[in-house]
Amino acid sequence: MKDLILDVDTGVDDALALLFAVRHPELRLRAVTCVAGNAGLGQVVANTLKVLDAAGAPEVPVSAGAERPLIGPARDAGHIHGADGLADLGLPASGRETAGVPAVDLLRDTILGAPEPVVVVGLAPLTNLALLLRAYPEVAGNIERLVLMGGSASAGNATPVAEFNVWHDPEAAAIVVDAGVPVTMYGLDVFYHVSVDAPTCAELIGHEEPGRRLAGLLLRHQIALCGADPRVNGDGLLGDAGAVCAVADPEGLTTERLPVSVELAPGYSRGQTLVDRRALPGEDAAHGLAGTAHGVDVALGVDALRYRKLFLDTLLSGPPS
Repeated sequence: MKDLILDVDTGVDDALALLFAVRHPELRLRAVTCVAGNAGLGQVVANTLKVLDAAGAPEVPVSAGAERPLIGPARDAGHIHGADGLADLGLPASGRETAGVPAVDLLRDTILGAPEPVVVVGLAPLTNLALLLRAYPEVAGNIERLVLMGGSASAGNATPVAEFNVWHDPEAAAIVVDAGVPVTMYGLDVFYHVSVDAPTCAELIGHEEPGRRLAGLLLRHQIALCGADPRVNGDGLLGDAGAVCAVADPEGLTTERLPVSVELAPGYSRGQTLVDRRALPGEDAAHGLAGTAHGVDVALGVDALRYRKLFLDTLLSGPPS
């Protein structure tokens, strides 16, 4: 059993990740913290509570965190996730209440209070996690690993070279990568490969059980949004949920430990994750110009069918007892 904390900006694929995390029998979801990203902070919190309802989750502490990046302005992704961040499905409001403490405090207390090191999964801009690691560096000793849905060793999506979560708050990403905690980067190199076909989405929508039906509706939104993308082949993208699949079944992911730094300078490359895949030192090292980059386990390959089956099997297992 792995103790798990999710840091989310609950849009469509964060919701799929929450459904999976709640229902997987070997994952114990200890807390969920929210940050502005796909939607504004208040909407992210409301979405998170609604999804936990649909998942049949037990009482899980949920807390609101940063409303904006460390330096730059907040920029939502309503054009991707819908005006409400959840495909404008009109889900009923939740009766759940938040934990009543700031996200950084909930993160600190949950991590330090856990009997065994926890896995923290960042599915959002990394503002909350950066604030945590700067304010309470002692938590690093009880974090088994940070699994981050973010970055890319190739192309970007927010810009030609930058992935959205890192681009949204590059300074936060740089702090997290440099914090000395083991990091797995589940980035765009694998993100677009794990998906669910349209007939299966339709079957899920036909279920009366709320979690399965919600997953089907969210996946249908993904098909409508990016079904023409050749990387997806007309399927519904699991997106962030794949990063949580990688926690439950790390053998489905191929990683390589590589130096990674985050580009912070203004301009077109801001937010790029610079992944050094060179086999030999370059001219920068020869002339004393090489920067300092920390080793990150970068996901470069994924068994997409394995994670698709894992997600569906877990979803179909029903709400936790």
